[in-house]
Amino acid sequence: MSKTECKAAGGDPMSPAEDVRQAVTGFVTDFKRFQDDIDMKLQQTEERLTMLDKKTLTSQRSPLGGAIDAGAPHQKAFNAYLRSGDDDGLRGLEMDVKSLSTAVNSDGGYLVDPQTSETVKSVLNATASIRSIAAVVNVEATSYDVLVDHTDVGAGWATEAGTTAETDTPQIDRITIPLHELSALPKASQRLLDDSAFDIETWLAARIADKFARAEAAAFINGDGIDKPKGILDHTSVDNDVWTWGTIGYVPTGVAGDVTADAIIDLVYALGAEYRANATFVLNSKTAGLVRKLKDNDGRFLWSDGLAAAEPARLMGYPVVIAEDMPDAAIDATAIAFGDFSVGYTIAERPDLRVLRDPFSAKPHVLFYATKRVGGDVSDFAAIKLLKFGTS
Repeated sequence: MSKTECKAAGGDPMSPAEDVRQAVTGFVTDFKRFQDDIDMKLQQTEERLTMLDKKTLTSQRSPLGGAIDAGAPHQKAFNAYLRSGDDDGLRGLEMDVKSLSTAVNSDGGYLVDPQTSETVKSVLNATASIRSIAAVVNVEATSYDVLVDHTDVGAGWATEAGTTAETDTPQIDRITIPLHELSALPKASQRLLDDSAFDIETWLAARIADKFARAEAAAFINGDGIDKPKGILDHTSVDNDVWTWGTIGYVPTGVAGDVTADAIIDLVYALGAEYRANATFVLNSKTAGLVRKLKDNDGRFLWSDGLAAAEPARLMGYPVVIAEDMPDAAIDATAIAFGDFSVGYTIAERPDLRVLRDPFSAKPHVLFYATKRVGGDVSDFAAIKLLKFGTS
């Protein structure tokens, strides 16, 4: 028997190399066990985080309820106020939206919830009114100023050695558009408000939008500027041959109470070329019935209907807006307006819409006093021309 075999058989101590090998083997085994424990804990942590994310993102309402609306807290509180007069939710609501910086108005009333406010705004923009073609600006002040430069800064050709003449000083004119309070007063019975199936927000938005649209459309055309916007027809109109700033030029048709194709052409070219590119005709339905019968010398109609459902009709290639508040075709009536209203007429308004609930004035009905501030006036007198149904 060899010496090594004898040591092994007799239980003699192992060699240092064997001790190192076994120690390394044990360390690797322990390390793998430790690594497996870490992997298992990491997997459990990931599963918990995933479960928490699902709970956070999942709506607490039923799946049929739809996604969470950012305006839901205000809408819920506003709904409670409309139905029962409970304003605790509105008073304690923190607003994050800039236009909803405060819940309670100083003179009474509460801000309409964003969804209802957007519904009213979309209806106003889609109505048959010059709002759809005019310039609309949002302001927080009580008026809006439009600055008009009547004389362009002088310019000329210069030579290297020649002297440069001093340019003219611009003449600035300020047009102030005050904001007026536009109001609507729809009413509903308390029994109807108590009915949970009654969609109070949609009903209120429809009533407010209808009242606002009618009042605005009339004021933008014929308003006298007293507690309402100043309309385009309230300004003095003069023959376009002697037109000056501050008045609106008109072109006579040459026929008392009637219109001709030549008169329409004269009206188009009475407007400056810089305004014609974005110009629009504005007239009521009765006048439109007369105009759409007009033909040119080749027998072609000047009027053409829109090719698509949402496309407006066109007169001599320019879009037509039917505004029922324009006057009917009559002797010396300025029944047709033509111009670039995006620069010719400016509408200034505050972005907020407020409602005050009144359950006392019309018992057993509940009144909803809705208000917003709107102003409007001609901002460029050269951008709008009128057609006068007269000989001069």
